[in-house]
Amino acid sequence: MSNVLRLAIVDPSDSSRNAIKNMLLGMEVVWLEAECSRYEFFADVVGQTNPDIGVICLDANPEKGLKLMESLRDSAPTCNILVVSGTSDGQVILRAMRAGAKEFLTQPLRVEDLVAALDRIGAVKFGTGTGGGRSSQVIAIAGTTGGVGTTSLAVNLGCILAQEKRNSVVLLDLDLSLGDADVFLDTIPDYTIVDVAQNISRLDIQLLKKSLTKHSSGLYLLPRPVQLQDIPLINPEDFNRVLGLFKATFSHLILDLSKSYSPLDLAALKAAKDVLLVTQLDLPCLRNVVRLLMSFGEIEGLKEKVKIIVNRVGLEAGQISLKRAQETMGKEIFWQLPNDYRTMVEIRNNGVPLIEHNSKAGITQAMIALADMLTKDEATREGEAAAAKGAGWFKFFGTGKAKAGK
Repeated sequence: MSNVLRLAIVDPSDSSRNAIKNMLLGMEVVWLEAECSRYEFFADVVGQTNPDIGVICLDANPEKGLKLMESLRDSAPTCNILVVSGTSDGQVILRAMRAGAKEFLTQPLRVEDLVAALDRIGAVKFGTGTGGGRSSQVIAIAGTTGGVGTTSLAVNLGCILAQEKRNSVVLLDLDLSLGDADVFLDTIPDYTIVDVAQNISRLDIQLLKKSLTKHSSGLYLLPRPVQLQDIPLINPEDFNRVLGLFKATFSHLILDLSKSYSPLDLAALKAAKDVLLVTQLDLPCLRNVVRLLMSFGEIEGLKEKVKIIVNRVGLEAGQISLKRAQETMGKEIFWQLPNDYRTMVEIRNNGVPLIEHNSKAGITQAMIALADMLTKDEATREGEAAAAKGAGWFKFFGTGKAKAGK
């Protein structure tokens, strides 16, 4: 449990204490170590359990709660205090901060506010987002034009990551007009991204998971809206709130973007840790790579997150060489996926992911290797890529920055 935040709660009110517990249930980045219904006993609970965070609800008796905080400041200096209260009294908030509170959240408590507070505390404790190594990894998959294989990559990458028991993976279909991730998985979802976005203030984590469609691989799916008329019902602000809840719930978020690069897509790009830009080795695609990279360069930090994925390598007819493609793009190729048209048509038409259809196929192994590379930290990625390049390797998979000498 070293990579999660351990919590202890004190609140004499059963109803509000249970409400917070329900928010925490299902969060993979936290662990509820203890709960207490009396302020007088909480210092002993903290001393025995040594939690990372002590959640103190003040409303039952603000004076007792504030005195408790003062005593914990001296007796448990490593315990971060998170205060929850329905008051907006500036004096109470100031006293809480002076008593050592790291965060002050107001009732009624919103799950995204709780997630943000935990993330800030986790950033200080672990030097990263909530839970250190268990912080959620957001992967955005974008395309240079229609038909380059972004949804195929998103679905199959998600299913491969979900094979690992330690992972919990959700795929969001952000092609709000013509997304077809549900077809690739042969599912008929009950709810869509619009349903979740419009009810985000009423959702807890348990209800969120019930709103998703779970595939046999373990991958969760949140599809695009059914009706085109529903598209305007979701905006970037709603989407960011949805992302906040998902990041508290899942270890991996895969965002399958549209080709319109709408405000929603841009919000997804900004939120992502990795942006996989899928292209093919033809002039229109490569030209669009250059255009997109120029545009991404105008958004702080975005261009650096982009990783070029070349799909359908080996198609031969009319393809530009890898060397010339890299020179044209001005950016190294991160990964290559081989051309296997027959297999990809079969899995799409049958609604079966690669990992279940043919785990030994070259295209499957290439995606497995890509999934493995994406789960490594940046330093490890760079080291493996440099070693592979120095050894002169050239494969469809097994190294990100493969030698592009063809």
